[in-house]
Amino acid sequence: MVAVRDSADRAVRTWWARAIWLASRLAQTVASFTTDLLPKGLYARALIIIIAPIVLLESVVAFVFMERHWQAVTRRLSEATARDIAAIIEVYREYPHKDDYAKLIDLAETMQLSLQLLPPGDLPPAQPKPFFSLLDRTLSNEIRRQVRQPFWVDTVGNSRHVEIRVKLEDAILRFVATRAQTYASNSHIFLLWMVGTSIVLLTVAILFLRNQIRPILRLAEAADAFGKGRPVPDDFRPRGAREVRQAAQAFLEMRDRIRQHVDQRTTMLAAVSHDLRTVLTRFKLELALLGDSPEVRALQADVKEMQHMLEDYLAFAKGDGGEEAVPTDLFELLEEIQEDAQMFGGTITLELPNQRQSLMLPLKRQSFKRAIINLVSNAARYGKNVIIRVVPEEEWLRIEIDDDGPGIPETERENVFRPFYRLDDARNQDTGNSGLGLAIARDIARSHGGDVMLTDSDLGGLRAIVTVPV
Repeated sequence: MVAVRDSADRAVRTWWARAIWLASRLAQTVASFTTDLLPKGLYARALIIIIAPIVLLESVVAFVFMERHWQAVTRRLSEATARDIAAIIEVYREYPHKDDYAKLIDLAETMQLSLQLLPPGDLPPAQPKPFFSLLDRTLSNEIRRQVRQPFWVDTVGNSRHVEIRVKLEDAILRFVATRAQTYASNSHIFLLWMVGTSIVLLTVAILFLRNQIRPILRLAEAADAFGKGRPVPDDFRPRGAREVRQAAQAFLEMRDRIRQHVDQRTTMLAAVSHDLRTVLTRFKLELALLGDSPEVRALQADVKEMQHMLEDYLAFAKGDGGEEAVPTDLFELLEEIQEDAQMFGGTITLELPNQRQSLMLPLKRQSFKRAIINLVSNAARYGKNVIIRVVPEEEWLRIEIDDDGPGIPETERENVFRPFYRLDDARNQDTGNSGLGLAIARDIARSHGGDVMLTDSDLGGLRAIVTVPV
């Protein structure tokens, strides 16, 4: 018995574990499905928060109205109509004058029923039930309960009248009643009021939400512009709800602190650059006075390499130098870069779109030019043929720099963007390469809201892709 009980307990625990697992998976699936269906914007989500309670409340009110009022009134009206028809049938059966039913027809008219006596026969075939069959079902139930004779009801044919035929032993009585006698037709007034008030409430909610969300959108646009190195709109200021104003004020203070930090760093680097260049200039002059010898030429090469590395270090530390973005013709800038890049040697080709037009973009001109030249010089250092290609997209512009060099292994393509990182120290130690060119290019591209990526080139070497928002 103990073994049986233990086995049963294990079975129950296993069943509960499976049930809990299935419930959790179902909850995760529903949550994921709901998340995918929900809109992503704050405006749409706020509207759903307002609309959902209104729809739920009106659905409950409409259900209560339909259940308690509409059906009750319709049932009472159908009951009265069925009672009148039953009364006329009883009078017909006991009517003394079988040849003249004029008084019976007049009696039906006093009950607001149109009566017509048809010869005996079969009733028409059953009509298809209407989609909303409340009247048909209620009226049929009342006639079946009170008349207790074969009957036929048509609530679809004439939208303003209801036709009822009752089969007796010697005739068929055809009754025509107005729909208002059997159906609570004034319910549409309630529905119109409900829909009208809903429209008014939604209109007020939409207008209110637009005014509340506009400051959030303005803050998002200002933050996006600042992140892409573009000037913040001049008319931007804290507005809206208290929390939104606090966030906008915090953003403005953060922007001012960043600008102050950049200005201080730029001033410091300018002073350092001036002092170091002065020292290097003295070295060059002193070496020039020493005459021409192998030792002097070696020292001059070292000074030149030191100057090149110093320029790279200062460029990396300076970043964009606080340069403001201005409308720049990208195609003209790339043509200028192609002309300047001829000094690197090799073949530099520029491929622009077929329909060449001036493409104006807000760019930090000197910084962006430095980023592209760094990539082109890197490609020309290891390849003989370099292609600069412009590929426009919907919201982005892609600049591709292809070379036919040895390329970079895929596992190292992200590492080369690290400052001072070199793939092969032995190969680069005498080339004056500081390991900052790609890091500077990516830093400048990201300050414009874009990025730099590396992939395989169609030429067999490396492809550097610069993306910037249009």
